[in-house]
Amino acid sequence: MTLRLGFIGIVTNDMAASLAFYRALGVPIEPGQDDAPHVDALLDGGVALAWDTVETIRGFDPTFVPASGGHRIALAFDQGSPAAVDATFATLVDAGYAGHVEPWDAVWGQRYATLLDPDGNSVDLYAALAAN
Repeated sequence: MTLRLGFIGIVTNDMAASLAFYRALGVPIEPGQDDAPHVDALLDGGVALAWDTVETIRGFDPTFVPASGGHRIALAFDQGSPAAVDATFATLVDAGYAGHVEPWDAVWGQRYATLLDPDGNSVDLYAALAAN
């Protein structure tokens, strides 16, 4: 059997706030789901991004406690160009979202930046830098 990633799950304290952030990032989330206990959005390439409220998770795992003290996993979205990294970062910061690491040229050959979603999850933006 071939291992294939099917979805990435996000547990949120505030579904509407989380969905608003990811919509602003460009994730194609259907409207009218801001009060839903569970939401799925299909990304290009077939992987789904999914959200569950803390209450939903506690419905089948009553001992669930959200992680604290920093992120344990980061989502990274290819922006296609270094200019798009800068533009997306600026757009989201201007919209009131938390910029964590301003865009910079990483030693591994990418333009890179980090935002925090409303639950404090690390969301990275990147694009390949032009070869020297």
